[in-house]
Parts: sequence; structure tokens; C-alpha cells
Amino acid sequence: ANGIQAAYYNSSLASGEARNILSQLHRGELKLLYIAPERLLSDEFLQRLSTIRVSLIAVDEAHCLSQWGHDFRPESTRLGALRRHFPDAPMIALTATADDQTRKDIIQILGLEGARHHVSSFDRPNISYSVMEKQQPMRQLQRFLEGHRDQAGIIYALSRKRVEQVSEKLRASGFHAAHYHAGLAADERMRVQESFLRDELQIVVATVAFGMGIDKPNVRFVVHYDIPRHIEGYYQETGRAGRDGLAAEALLLSGVQDMMMARRMIEQQENEDRKRIELYKLNAMVSFSEAISCRRQVLLNYFGEQSEGECGNCDICLNPPQRFDATEDARKALSCVYRLNQSFGMQYVIDVLRGLEHERIRNGGHHRLSTYGIGAEKSDAEWRAIFRQLIHRGFLLQDMANYSVLRLTAAARPLLRGEMSLELAKPRLQAPPVREKRQRGGKASKPELEQPEDRQLFEKLRQLRKTLADEMDVPPYIIFGDATLVDMVLLKPTSEEEMLEVNGVGAVKLERFGKSFLDALAEK
Repeated sequence: ANGIQAAYYNSSLASGEARNILSQLHRGELKLLYIAPERLLSDEFLQRLSTIRVSLIAVDEAHCLSQWGHDFRPESTRLGALRRHFPDAPMIALTATADDQTRKDIIQILGLEGARHHVSSFDRPNISYSVMEKQQPMRQLQRFLEGHRDQAGIIYALSRKRVEQVSEKLRASGFHAAHYHAGLAADERMRVQESFLRDELQIVVATVAFGMGIDKPNVRFVVHYDIPRHIEGYYQETGRAGRDGLAAEALLLSGVQDMMMARRMIEQQENEDRKRIELYKLNAMVSFSEAISCRRQVLLNYFGEQSEGECGNCDICLNPPQRFDATEDARKALSCVYRLNQSFGMQYVIDVLRGLEHERIRNGGHHRLSTYGIGAEKSDAEWRAIFRQLIHRGFLLQDMANYSVLRLTAAARPLLRGEMSLELAKPRLQAPPVREKRQRGGKASKPELEQPEDRQLFEKLRQLRKTLADEMDVPPYIIFGDATLVDMVLLKPTSEEEMLEVNGVGAVKLERFGKSFLDALAEK
């Protein structure tokens, strides 16, 4: 759309299209060719490339080469052979989600030891990060989506079954949603993806199979319905929101059962090196979800980047969690686990603490325990939050191999003996109220449209963009992104010269679309 001779070559092409692209390649008519590693490294394709001059090899998503990378693909390590096949071609490797160890692996595998390193900031200041304790997650999700009725978003869940269930419930609640996972037929996946890209579908509920290469710039929110298994995946997936630089939100619903299930799945692996790496990454993700300091600082520190001060654009900065002296509550909880002989799961312990009267407690004689009913003043949700923090602070262990029963750890002894005190955060069970965002270091997202007439003009330009996109059979953002439309509304250009001052309008797009948008801006 910007006038660059580019093409892709993969298995989705019809045979005639594929032959045409190869002909363009050999005639020197292409500047850029996008191709997957597996096809690139076939003997047949390498032979083809040997007959033309390759000006540059760019390896995107380069973290896939490293075993420390969150999306490690063993076949990608074969890309190291490209240096042998094309010794004179410059090579670059790019990724948005590589920690220090991953970067070292990329350099070693691709033979780039002598190359220059360019590491830009990992910060995405326009994205607001929030984490909520998972309680009735569908209700929490629907409450969040009510504030995003006309906006595009992605909801990630860890299993295909969960994806389908969430999508069905959202449609029943009136949201224009569809699901996407690797178990769907290829044509159905393509239909959902195309509908989303063309602004014909508001919400995609998906597994992590959805998103690689999705550059839709006007995604306004990303929700993780289940906790991801690593920060790199979370960071990459949340980064699909707000690519146009406008304000976007990332919400994570964090639940203890999700964490324990993920840990159990990792521990079932036979490869000890992979198990060690993945447990390390999961623990880092859990630490992020439980942070009581600026979440952006936690993210940036993970990638080795130090940030100056708090971000002013995460739930912790905007609405600091209340802290309370939990020493007595923690002793009640730990004592109850001990009195129950460390043989029951969290829910049963909470029921005993709250003094519930049901048959199982009476049959076990647990209504006669000294801890029965000593926590009646707190709700089920409050006790769950306390137990969750006790587990992750190391005072309790949840034995997943034995029906998730709670067991005391050595760290619980000084707390039970009164030798230490404990402060915990009060649970956050619903989205915090929106407060004015504090700006820091000059890093502000693009201005929002505050005047009603500006918002109306933006919608008018958006409808024009959709009409032009449908006529060209392309996604709307190929015409102009939302950020460009916002700039048009704010600058209100009246000539081609002024239109070129709009961010995102170049000579090619001015020639193709300039008159239509200038006419729309001139209409009263």
C-alpha cells in the first residue's frame, strides 16, 4: 500500500500465484520477500536463491531460535546455515521479546558475534496494565467489556475448550465475538482472522495460536482470561494492543488454580533442562501478577531495563492497593490447616474457618475444632485472597499431586509462634476506577479526542476508510491507521500540502486517498 514491491511465498498461495511470485523474484521485480524458515531452507528454494543477488536476510521473531526464548522452535536453529549459503549478504535478527540470555543465543546461532547490537526500550507507555484476582471471571470479563463496547480486542485463554466457552457466552451477552484455535479448519481460522482485520468482528477469543504477525493497529484491549506461562508471551500478546500509539488496556485475570495447573503441566515434562527453564519463567510470571509495586517496572526489569520512577499508567500506580496487618488472619489460616492435619484443600479449610454448617464438616467432627468459625467475619473471597498470598509467599504448599491439599512449610513456624508479623495486600476483585493518568518523562500517548464534534468527525472518517477498504478488498488499517485519522481530525488539513503534514500520510497514500479524505474533512 506504500508503493514498495513486496510479496509473501507460502503454502496458502494457489499454484498460479506461487509461480507468478517466483517469476517476479527471478526478474528482479521484488524488493521484499516474506517466507517461513522451513520453506526458505529447502534445497529447492536455496538453489533458486543462489541464482540471484540477496541484498539482506532479516530474521524476524528471532527469539524462536533460543531455548530460552518463550516460543522456541528447534527447526529455527537451522537458520544458522544461512551464513554459509550467503556469506556476503548482510543479516539482521529482530525480536521484541528477548532477555539477555536469549539475545546471546541468537547471536551464537546466527554467527553474528561481530554485529552491532541495537536494544531499544521495551516500554509501551500507551498500554495500561491491570491484574485482577480471578473471582467469577466471566462476570469480571463482561464488566470490563462494557467499557469497550465499540472497540476491537483480543481475549486469550489457555485451552481450546475454554476459548469456545468464553466466546459462546460473550455472543449470548450481545458481544460480536468469535473464537480461534489450532483445532479449527484452516478456512474457518482464515475467516475469523480476516473478519477481525477488516473491523467486521469486534472480539476474538483465542489460544496463543492467534496473533503471530497480526499487525492490526487499532486493537484497544487485550485480556488474558488465564495466566500465561511466561512474561515474554504475556508481553508479546499485550503488545498487540495499541500499535497505533493510542491508549490501550491489558487486563490479566490471575487465579491460583491456573498457576498450579501450569506448574503441574511443566513438571510432567521429561526434559529436565526445559522443565527448569519453564518453571523459572512461570515463577517470574506469577511474581508479576502478585506485584504490589509498579507493574511496568516489573516488566522492564525482567528484560534488563531500568525505569525511572513509577509509570503512572498501571493499576498499582493509579490505584495503589491497600495494605493491612494480616498477622492474626494468617495465624488463623495456618492454625486451621494444622488442626485439619494438613489433609484438605483450600475451600474446605475456608469453610471450617467461616464456621459453615454442612454435612461433610459435621461428619468429620471438624465443627468441634478450636479453629471452627474463628474467621466468620470475613467473606469467602477475602479468605481466598489471604490463602493465595500465603501460598505464594511460601507459608503454605498446595500439593497438586494429592488433590491440592494444603501443607505447612518451614516458613510457617515463626509466624505461628508469634515470632514475626505479616503485611498483605487487600484483594482487588473488580476493575479499579479509572483515574487521570500521570505523565512521566515526556512519554505520553497520542492525544485523545475530547470534543464531541471531533469524535463525530473521527467516526465519519472511519466510515469512509471502511468503504474504501471494502472497495479495495483490504483491511481498513491498510488505508490509514486510527492514529492517522486522529491526526487528521486535530489538524483538519484543507490542502494536499497540509495533508502531507498528517502523521502516516505519504506521497503514495496522498495520491490514492488524499482527495477523498480532504473532501470529507471539508464537508459541514
